[in-house]
Amino acid sequence: MSQKIYQPSTKILARYATVLVNFALNSGRGIKKDEVVRLVVPDVAKSLGLELQNAVLRAGAHPVMRFLPTNFDRDFYNLANKKQLEFFPKKMLRSQVELFDHTIGVIADPHPEELIDTDPKKILLARDSKKALRDWYDAKEHAGKFTWTVALWGVEAKAREVGLSLEAYWQEIIKACFLDKTNPVGEWQKVARLQQQIKRKLNSLPIDWLLFKGADMDLKINIGQKRLWKGGEGRNIPSFEIFTSPDWRGTKGWIRFNQPLYRYSRIIRDVEMKFERGHVVQAKAKTGNKFLQEMLKSTNADKLGEVSLTDKRISRISHVMAETLFDENIGGPFGNMHVAIGRAYRDCYLEDPSKLSDIEWQELGYNDSAEHTDLVSTTDRTVTAVMTDGSQKIIYQAGKFVI
Repeated sequence: MSQKIYQPSTKILARYATVLVNFALNSGRGIKKDEVVRLVVPDVAKSLGLELQNAVLRAGAHPVMRFLPTNFDRDFYNLANKKQLEFFPKKMLRSQVELFDHTIGVIADPHPEELIDTDPKKILLARDSKKALRDWYDAKEHAGKFTWTVALWGVEAKAREVGLSLEAYWQEIIKACFLDKTNPVGEWQKVARLQQQIKRKLNSLPIDWLLFKGADMDLKINIGQKRLWKGGEGRNIPSFEIFTSPDWRGTKGWIRFNQPLYRYSRIIRDVEMKFERGHVVQAKAKTGNKFLQEMLKSTNADKLGEVSLTDKRISRISHVMAETLFDENIGGPFGNMHVAIGRAYRDCYLEDPSKLSDIEWQELGYNDSAEHTDLVSTTDRTVTAVMTDGSQKIIYQAGKFVI
């Protein structure tokens, strides 16, 4: 007799769905009656898909389910030619962008090394062909007409990668998302208020540069003009970070990332990067270096799109999960910092992002790329803000904001 695979109770999954539908979407306010919500759910996470559908229906909105089949990708990339990789059904996708008010995406990858032997150029080409779709959704989001969130479904392969049983892995998800509480939405609202306090203080400071100092870094990042610090608005569940998109042109120095990167079926370990005049001029990894170099060759993937800090007092994540959604929000003794190479978040603009042209975005130093890859460091660091008048203030130390 085969052993039954662990799965959380219906009560826990219902709470998970409630958080995603009634908190995460609509920037922490939940969905409204008659809105259209796309649910993108891998087939292995069907049980959560059912609870998401039910939560959307109870809210008086309209669910549109899309199940993602597992174990299809390898054959697709092996068989697809260049024309097929670049295929972009513009009319269909454009109509979907117009239809959906919100999207919930569930991450569930039971075979994370499925594409380990696939030509990375094929993967990156297919990704690049979909950039227009991301741009359309971004524009709708910036106009205040679309929100999204992402959640994780625990799978055996990821649990095994981080040395946990599947049940223990799920317990980390349950703890991080407050699913062990009777009112998880209320708990997330408390977190959002704490994040709002930090953001308000950061956004009140006339920060010109941030200096990151530690055994694994000596990095200087120019924040840029008219930037907002963001976080706590439901875009990811869980999300404990505070982040912004800097002026990529002012990045200089070096940083080493002690946390592994899980990306495109690859594991990339011990990444170290050196920046000059905003570009990655040197990069190496002890594992996965070849793919790292290939990724950095993508258009504008050698520039920063995001810088983020997580306060250890807020985060409920204490164990690495082999999944960026969680690992970029980890707490632990020193909190974490992460940067993303590639695409910037235009909603980090202080004013209305829907009113700027592409040229104006470029002039402000917002990076534009099909890539957006987060790299995480959990070693100790001190972050000093250099103000526009030249004065300095430590804003983050020993894993905590100190503003």
